[in-house]
Amino acid sequence: MSETRGQIGAARRIVVKVGSSSLTSLAGGLDPDRLHRLVDALAGRRAAGSQVVLVSSGAIAAGLAPLGLVKRPRDLATQQAAASVGQLLLAHAYSASFLRHEQRIGQVLLTADDMIRRSHYRNAQRTLERLLGLGVLPVVNENDTVATDEIRVGDNDRLAALVAHIVGADALVLLSDVDGLYDGDPRKPGSRLLAEVGAPSDLDAVTVARPGQGALGTGGMSTKITAAAMASASGIPVLLASAEDVAQALDGGPEGPKVGTAFRASGRRMSARRFWLRHAADVRGRLDLDAGAVAAVVDRRRSLLAAGVHGIDGDFVSGDVVDLVGPHGVVVARGVVNYDSAELPAVIGKRSTELPPDHRREIVHADDLVLL
Repeated sequence: MSETRGQIGAARRIVVKVGSSSLTSLAGGLDPDRLHRLVDALAGRRAAGSQVVLVSSGAIAAGLAPLGLVKRPRDLATQQAAASVGQLLLAHAYSASFLRHEQRIGQVLLTADDMIRRSHYRNAQRTLERLLGLGVLPVVNENDTVATDEIRVGDNDRLAALVAHIVGADALVLLSDVDGLYDGDPRKPGSRLLAEVGAPSDLDAVTVARPGQGALGTGGMSTKITAAAMASASGIPVLLASAEDVAQALDGGPEGPKVGTAFRASGRRMSARRFWLRHAADVRGRLDLDAGAVAAVVDRRRSLLAAGVHGIDGDFVSGDVVDLVGPHGVVVARGVVNYDSAELPAVIGKRSTELPPDHRREIVHADDLVLL
């Protein structure tokens, strides 16, 4: 038995993501049979004692047929209009289907702003936690009716990984129209399904294909690998499987699911603050560090002091997030800066004893740093 699959099977709190192409078709919008099959599996896992969060794509795709559109629109305004129509249809369809199992659901619409702003991130965390505490199954989606290209999370695979960390999930299941991760294009002979990814190095030989990136969806296999890597590196095991195999993917037995590709949790679970810094925060600038400062921050996990900074870039204020860049141009860490960008030119490169008392604070405190 795979330990990773056993962990997924035993997960008491699980996040499940489903893509547009697994729920809808261009000809008829939402596919009731596909949706009912998904809901039945989710309700079954819920009845077995697990708390479940669903991250669902499909709002734009669901709105195409009612608006007489034959393909996913390219312009943002039409995408938002389709999402506005489709979001109601999708929520109603989920509500009616879950009602067959007497399961209450709650809709949670998020934008990237809810991820990159720390206060919004914590508010989303509290809301989801309270819904789960009340026995509600949250249905999460990016709020495509108001999101612009500049404030989008980008894809629901990444959103699912963020949500999995926000709620402290024990497992993440990514459902697709592909039955797992292959070492090559699954449409070509000779490609092999990987049953398990034990470490990031296992992906070195994988040639990423995008068979799941079609007319209805925005993601592909690369986005799923990125999401799986985000979650697994933060201590959350991941299963990538086909939506057609949803019942087996959500198997809560002791041996866990026997389908798809399992990603072993290769890292320790980090605090919500550090995860936010690493994966969700809006980076507003950069600080260029000398070799001594890199050694202090990376090797000794010390705070960044003014003496180790020799350059700045960006327009930021105290409390913003900045990248810390080593002598060779590599981003080594990310953190919350304690100075405005306008203050720093007079401070950087100087020892604390050379600074006035009110400027002898750390540039970035060690508690507000995450290594990359």
